[in-house]
Amino acid sequence: MKSKWSLVLGVALAAVVTLVAGVLVVGPTTTAAESAEQAAPEEAAALAATPDKRPNIVFILMDDFSLELLRTMPEATKMAAEGATYQNSFVIDSLCCPSRAALLTGQTPHHTKVLTNTENDPAHPVGGWSAFQRYGNVEKQFSLGLQEAGYTTGFVGKYINAYEATNGADGKRVPPPKVPGWDSWNALLGGAYGGWGYQSTFLDGNGDVRLRSHPQPPRSASAQEKDAAYATNVTRDYALDFMGKHRDDKNPYFLEIAAYGPHSRLGHHYPGLKTWFPPAFADQAPAGDPTGGNCGRIKCADLSLNDLAGYGDDRSDNVPTYLGRGGRTSQAPAWRTNKISLSDETALSQYRDRARMVQSIDRMITQVREAAGDDTYVVLSSDNGFHLGQHQLNGGKGAPYDSDTRVPMVVVGPDVKPGKREQFVNNIDLAPTFLDIAGASVPRHVSGSSFADSLGRPKVPGGRYAFFEHTYAKSHPGEVDLDKGSGGTIDIIPSYIAVRSAKGLLVRFDLDTSWKGTDYAYELYRYDRPWEDRNVFAEDHAKPYARDLMRRLNRYDGCAPAVCRALTR
Repeated sequence: MKSKWSLVLGVALAAVVTLVAGVLVVGPTTTAAESAEQAAPEEAAALAATPDKRPNIVFILMDDFSLELLRTMPEATKMAAEGATYQNSFVIDSLCCPSRAALLTGQTPHHTKVLTNTENDPAHPVGGWSAFQRYGNVEKQFSLGLQEAGYTTGFVGKYINAYEATNGADGKRVPPPKVPGWDSWNALLGGAYGGWGYQSTFLDGNGDVRLRSHPQPPRSASAQEKDAAYATNVTRDYALDFMGKHRDDKNPYFLEIAAYGPHSRLGHHYPGLKTWFPPAFADQAPAGDPTGGNCGRIKCADLSLNDLAGYGDDRSDNVPTYLGRGGRTSQAPAWRTNKISLSDETALSQYRDRARMVQSIDRMITQVREAAGDDTYVVLSSDNGFHLGQHQLNGGKGAPYDSDTRVPMVVVGPDVKPGKREQFVNNIDLAPTFLDIAGASVPRHVSGSSFADSLGRPKVPGGRYAFFEHTYAKSHPGEVDLDKGSGGTIDIIPSYIAVRSAKGLLVRFDLDTSWKGTDYAYELYRYDRPWEDRNVFAEDHAKPYARDLMRRLNRYDGCAPAVCRALTR
């Protein structure tokens, strides 16, 4: 993909192309402005005016989106039919902040050192904005590479957990720090979890971060007035404004649109609107009609718990297994000890509300695609999945199972051949893919691999394994992923590393909850079954497929970026 764009004649495509002794030579990457400076004066003006033919890129990131919701969305379904759909698309960590940090840098959590949603220890943060900033991740965002390659970059929506305004000495709200790598900066702060009543950022004429308030309309306001202030719709408005401003620019743009939906609510809410997953008023079910409202392509009444693969599966055969000397195995203590508090009625109600909640995102996708045009890559994905009663885990995320780690990855754009892709991709692969499409170099610190070549060549060899890692931490103030409304279980999921292939999933849990001790036990699942229904580690751990997974898992533990990349092939 990179060669397509870097070999197109014209310095605006960021490559110097010369003819030496009849041989085409591609020189070092330069920007259009640098080339203009190097050119003769009479050529400089023409070079500076040369339009950059590289494609625009729009990346739409959803929050806690589980894959069964995709079929309810008319535009997303149409997008999947018209573009490349990656059936084996996963996230490196099924938790908001570690996943987003990994996505922005192309690195694993053990490289970013962003392991949880909250900092926990201010002096030695392990998560949130504090850790993202402390450990040099701000300087590793792919957006900086895109800027250096000549792209105008924009960000709209949810950024990193705990990136928030603070209270100043005078009692006024102080904006959060400016984040390099973004020419336009419209981050919606944490109040947007509730849907209404929050603040967002923008850059003033001097490039400084300022705050804009989006007050919750009064209860007496019309549904249209309330929806105009709904977080997804404000995100849409910011996105369309950016695209309108830069549609006719000489240089291409990159825009990330990070919606808050369908994450569960926090904070502000209208009286009487009791759902934990608040849809826009245009999509809500009428009072007293739980099967009403807008669930998109599927009638709300037709959504059932049968759609949730593994729902209510008895967990007694999922207990992890110890591996001793000589290959001897023994049963380890169960970690799934949560009280099963999520009723069928509540699970179905929340499933339908989540379907209603994503319809406003789907309408945003429609408008974004219309504004983008055919010469723009549009990428749709999520920061993690979501379990809602699968494996008797109540509601939430963080587990290594398909419900939590598999996410949509749909791409439309120039020269994308429609159809399904079998290659394994991970959200750490997005950063190198974006850089590749832009004709920019991929830094050595990146742990993921570009899948840009597969956009035009569906059968090109690619990843065959996906890796996951997750760090246990007792919840601290500011944790947004307890999901108490659905009986969340984030607090009981142990630390683990895992690897999956088309044949199976191998997970090494650390049942010791301390930072220093280890107590390793394993779960192994075969994918000739419909989901992770039974741990087969005791009987299968010596079989070739399981031995292959174990070798890769052991090498992945603390791997350097180059090794991490190689292990997926």
